[in-house]
Amino acid sequence: MIYLASSSPRRAELLHQIGVNFKVLAIDVDEAPFALETPEYYVQRMAKAKLDAARCSVGDEGVAILAADTIISIDNEIVGKPQDQTHCKCTLSKLSGRTHQVLTCLAFRFEGKTCLTLSANQVRFRVIEEAEMVIYCSTNEPLDKAGAYAIQGKAAIFVENLEGSYSSVMGLPLFETAKLLKQAGITVI
Repeated sequence: MIYLASSSPRRAELLHQIGVNFKVLAIDVDEAPFALETPEYYVQRMAKAKLDAARCSVGDEGVAILAADTIISIDNEIVGKPQDQTHCKCTLSKLSGRTHQVLTCLAFRFEGKTCLTLSANQVRFRVIEEAEMVIYCSTNEPLDKAGAYAIQGKAAIFVENLEGSYSSVMGLPLFETAKLLKQAGITVI
């Protein structure tokens, strides 16, 4: 069994998909970016901060802990979660008709050793019509999502192209996760 330092239902669903037995640890860390912090550095810092908070919560150095963080960036700028419908619409306007980067960092700790793995993906949105933005932003779906969308949800209709890992864009790159867990002797599937 491992600990998942995330209360994300998407990450839990993905771990279930590959047959991993886990316990969720709800972790709260300050997610404010530092001034001039690059998206790559930020996502790695957040995943490591979540892992460290979980390790302190569990207290046992020998247990396996998996943490992750996913962000959207465009023009080397971190695109956060929208605070309201207006912010959601503004975010989607930035992404409309353009390619953005989705970065997911895994942080894994087992038997006192920590490993960070970064998964970088390119997602291109088609041009999103104004009316579609209004309808989509009026749903609950975008409000707790980086970049104001969930690729596995209603926003899938905006995705013109994906280069990389679908599961990583959802929040947990399964290829990399399975590799780390297998290296630690943890059975998947």
